[in-house]
Amino acid sequence: MTGTVRNYFAGGNTAYGFYSYFENNLQDLQRLFILKGGPGTGKSTLMEQLGVRFEQQGYDVDYIHCASDNGSIDGVIFPQIQVGIVDGTAPHVIEPTLPGIKEEYVNLGEAWDRASLLQHREEISRFVQENQRGYECAYAAFNEALHIHDQWEGIYIDNMDFTKADIVMKTIAQRFFSHKLEKTSKRVDRYLGAATPNGAVDFVPNLTEDVPTRLFIKGRPGSGKSTMLKALTEKAMSAGYDVEVYHCGFDYNSLDMIIAREAGFAIFDSTAPHEYFPSRDGDEIIDMYAAAITPGTDERYQDEITHYSEQYREKMNEAIAHLGSAKKAHDGLEALYMMAMDYEKVDQITENIALEIAAAFHQLKS
Repeated sequence: MTGTVRNYFAGGNTAYGFYSYFENNLQDLQRLFILKGGPGTGKSTLMEQLGVRFEQQGYDVDYIHCASDNGSIDGVIFPQIQVGIVDGTAPHVIEPTLPGIKEEYVNLGEAWDRASLLQHREEISRFVQENQRGYECAYAAFNEALHIHDQWEGIYIDNMDFTKADIVMKTIAQRFFSHKLEKTSKRVDRYLGAATPNGAVDFVPNLTEDVPTRLFIKGRPGSGKSTMLKALTEKAMSAGYDVEVYHCGFDYNSLDMIIAREAGFAIFDSTAPHEYFPSRDGDEIIDMYAAAITPGTDERYQDEITHYSEQYREKMNEAIAHLGSAKKAHDGLEALYMMAMDYEKVDQITENIALEIAAAFHQLKS
């Protein structure tokens, strides 16, 4: 028997730079281990090992994935005992609110050989600079892509019937949130997906696998998908439902999905790069182009749409390539730090944390 596992991103490489929702996702925890140490010191491995260990014992586990490294974990949360472990190094620096009571720093730097690192000082400095330059170039390209996307959206915004779009939103809200819950709602903010060095990645199937009704929003840029999701978020919260709000990994001002598990309901932007189609009972399509956009808009503006879409794709590919360069430099740093690490010490740190987590689960059972 394994626990419920959820995977998501809480930080993203966006058109505005790196933007984090880590504090929002950690705010309800009673215990938080903040890992410090350089690349290659074993932070991700430590978190993943503990997550798998307690997942296999039947406990629920949330894995917070790294947007800059497809194979890396930035955090793990055990929601049943409100305990978490997180990478507290840049760019997602976590500051303690109740040091020693709620949060505890764990310094994996205790396990490295500083003399070994000093031998590679120039290489480390070069890799750090290349890593930073890669991100700066990626964010600049993402920002250019956003401006192109805004122009692309403008075509459909100018041809949208906002009254019809509002009717679609209100029909969905009436269907799922007409019954009010006698409690105050909670909201948690995350990312639907992320632009990674290997391209776009999302966890929509995992996050919605136990949600009875899934609405797949189809449409075009600027056809009101995000606006509808924002309005539905307000409707759900005003009715007392807890809401998981998933932002666009490219533009955090835009929403790509909301889940209200108490209502058995998820609705998400199901267009590229996170395009899905109904595959089970309870899946439905909401076509915003058909519902609210002037018929023939695609055909009438075909040349402009093709121009913007090609420009956008080129800039996005350029940004992803820069993320790849940053990742390559990071891999170089990891290799140097790994040579200087005593992983037996890291294993002992892992076991010390595991004992505290196990004790919390034991107390939960008793």
